[in-house]
Amino acid sequence: MGIVCDTSVLIAAEKRRFDLAAFLRAHPDDEFWLAAITASELLHGVERAVDRKIRTKRKAFVEGVLQQLAVAPFQLEEARQHARLWATLEAKGLIIGPHDLLIAATALTLKHHLATLNLAEFRRVPRLKLVDTGRFMLTR
Repeated sequence: MGIVCDTSVLIAAEKRRFDLAAFLRAHPDDEFWLAAITASELLHGVERAVDRKIRTKRKAFVEGVLQQLAVAPFQLEEARQHARLWATLEAKGLIIGPHDLLIAATALTLKHHLATLNLAEFRRVPRLKLVDTGRFMLTR
C-alpha cells in the first residue's frame, strides 16, 4: 500500500503536534508520497515566513520532508481524475478546497490511501481511503 500525506499532517508535524516519525515507522511496508501541490504548499510556507529564524527552521523541516517522501507529479492521468472528481462533488454540492481536490485526485490516481487531519473534507471524496492519524497526535 502507498500513503499520500496531506499538508495538514505535515504542518502539524512541523508544529510538533503530530509524530511524523512514529507514523512513518508504524507503516514500514508502505511507500509515502506527497502530491505536487502539497510540496508547493509547504514551500509557500517557507517563502512567506518573515522572521529569519522561523524561515530557517521551516525550510530545514520542509527540505527534510522533500528528501524523505516522493513527490507525485500532476500529469494527464491525475488531471482526468481531478476533472471527474471535481464534477462529481460539484454536482452533489459537496465541493472541497481546490488544493484538496488535487491531493485527492493524486491519491486516487496512485491507488493510495490518504493521511490527513482534514477528515471533514476528504470524507466527501468517493473511493478515497483515509488512514487513521489520530493516535499520532501529540498533546501540548
